[in-house]
Amino acid sequence: MKLSELLCGFEYELLCGKMDEEVLDIKNDSRLVCKGDLFFCITGAVSDGHKYAEDVIAKGASVLIVEKDVTVRENVTIVKVRNSRNAMGMISSRFYGEPSKKLTVIGITGTKGKTTTTYMIREMLEAAGKKTGLIGTIEIIDGKEHIHAKNTTPESLELHKKLKDMVDNGLSCVVMEVSSQGLMLDRVAGVDFDYAIYTNLSKDHIGPNEHSSFEEYMMWKSKLFTMCRVGIINVDDSHADYIINESDCEIVTYGMNDGADYKANSFGLYREDGVLGISYDLSGKLEGHIDVDLPGEFSVHNSLAAIAIAHLLDVQFNNIRDILKEIKVRGRVEMIPISDEFTIMIDYAHNAMALESLLGALRCYKPERIVSMFGCGGDRDRNRRFEMGEVSGKMSDFTIITSDNPRFEEPLDIIKDIKTGIEKTDGTYIEIPDRKEAMRYAIMNARQGDVVVFAGKGHEDYQEIKGVKYHMDERELIGEILEEEDVTKICGYNNRYFA
Repeated sequence: MKLSELLCGFEYELLCGKMDEEVLDIKNDSRLVCKGDLFFCITGAVSDGHKYAEDVIAKGASVLIVEKDVTVRENVTIVKVRNSRNAMGMISSRFYGEPSKKLTVIGITGTKGKTTTTYMIREMLEAAGKKTGLIGTIEIIDGKEHIHAKNTTPESLELHKKLKDMVDNGLSCVVMEVSSQGLMLDRVAGVDFDYAIYTNLSKDHIGPNEHSSFEEYMMWKSKLFTMCRVGIINVDDSHADYIINESDCEIVTYGMNDGADYKANSFGLYREDGVLGISYDLSGKLEGHIDVDLPGEFSVHNSLAAIAIAHLLDVQFNNIRDILKEIKVRGRVEMIPISDEFTIMIDYAHNAMALESLLGALRCYKPERIVSMFGCGGDRDRNRRFEMGEVSGKMSDFTIITSDNPRFEEPLDIIKDIKTGIEKTDGTYIEIPDRKEAMRYAIMNARQGDVVVFAGKGHEDYQEIKGVKYHMDERELIGEILEEEDVTKICGYNNRYFA
């Protein structure tokens, strides 16, 4: 494709070279540049792509997109734009044939609930015969394969390439998590969103390498609702009015408050054979009874958002109802049913806010005990350890402190910090540094009526120690423990999960 076609309608300055240059491929990684490529010079937090201008030209790059002046010795085409990241998204979309315009694109943003809601929506659309891709924290599903995700929202060049793959693979829809970082860094520039969902906002992702304040965080979240045709808003959230006021789209609402387009009434809890769930009566634009095999009030809101999208895309109510009754999301209050007498769940809660929200939701089921097992990541903010320890000490009946991803720290040092937090409370605990042994202790000592939470790892299938990621999947570890132990000693043992 010629450079002039890629830049048609775009504001730029041609510093040198020619507009009829043929672009064979587009790259933003200097190590991958080949002859005839267009290279985006991106100013990043760690490195600046402008510094590699000479290197990529030596490798054969024929066009550079820059936002700063660069000095090069070779004859090459250089185009200056106001924002290289934004340009990368817009140019990538055009280079790959504007794939988002050929798909029904559903974006989901908010502090919590994005991952669960994306899977709910995908399952519903698939059940209705709409082939649907997914882009999110856990993985990318492009219609042919499942690919481990590096970021919640990929860089725009990769994102548009994956959207093209989805079109080529015969998909008609895609549902994707859209992070505040993805919006701030223009990772979704050039994406044509049909629908956008707002789940909720709370104080997270605020710090030196993320957002400077909650107000800035909220502002970037609201940007998605200037990029879509229809915004689907959780009106129960205290910041919903801000999102609505900043939007440029048609608004559809969901929640438990009167006036919501999709409203949950008579919210209740159930517990059956070790599975925790919620139920409610749906009213508004759609009516009927809903059961969801996931715990907590947050599951009401996640399911309502999914229901709204599914209904807007003409999914039949029986498909919606059936999917919600059987929904399972890897690492998000994922229940592993090995007993009829107690509940085991795996969850990604890896900070105090997420752990507090989860434990608060579980307390509503009036369990005999809440047993929490978790560690904290090394080379991260130490305050997280104190805070998680204190939350678990206050809200769990018993805590098992173990290792998470110690990275380059010593696991016992991290555990010591967690204990400092717990010891501010009256909570009881045990420390078992080996995560598998900690899980074994939890399973073999579970009692009737307990809810046992393995927190922190969630969907992750590795443990990172001193720069190496070792395979470690908590589901597999549970299976190994059951093979190694006398299962008759497990309270209410009923192995449905591994049968």
